[in-house]
Amino acid sequence: MIASALIFLIQTVGNLFVIAALLRFMMQVFRVPFRNAFAQFIVALTDFAVKPLRRIVPGFYGLDWACLLLAFVVEAAVVLAAYWLNGFPFALAGGGVWTVMLGLTTVRLLTLGIYLIIGLTLVRAVLTWVNPHTPLMPVVFALTEPFLRPLRRIVPMIAQVDITPLVLFIVCQLVLMVPIFALEKALLASL
Repeated sequence: MIASALIFLIQTVGNLFVIAALLRFMMQVFRVPFRNAFAQFIVALTDFAVKPLRRIVPGFYGLDWACLLLAFVVEAAVVLAAYWLNGFPFALAGGGVWTVMLGLTTVRLLTLGIYLIIGLTLVRAVLTWVNPHTPLMPVVFALTEPFLRPLRRIVPMIAQVDITPLVLFIVCQLVLMVPIFALEKALLASL
């Protein structure tokens, strides 16, 4: 019972921090202005870990790869802690278990990234209807537009309503259900 509570706590706190690191990386990829209060919050939340990692991992192509490495390392710690608290026999499993754990970390990181896209799209859809002039909207718009723009070329508007967020939800769910789930299932079968 205590192990389950610890696993829940570690996964919740760890995954929230991973999401913050992924958001910081995505904001750099999509050139989101960092003058926004939300962007400054994400930077302040992750700075203590990103700045030391920059000494080890330099930026390439104008991107701070230390954010992505931080997300990967924290997610690896979450995965390992969850298995350790569940009593997984790491000592008896052999050397191949570490490759599987790195694969599971990658799969979980991809899953969190897709859920992040879904969440940002949902926030954008709600803000568009409720308060499109909120200070959060430029950040959410810049993070979701690269995913919605290609869909707008394919999906027509229906009665002046943009249904591309709904199509993006469906595409993201299909990606989670088919390739991501299959990869995770294959990795878990090799344990």
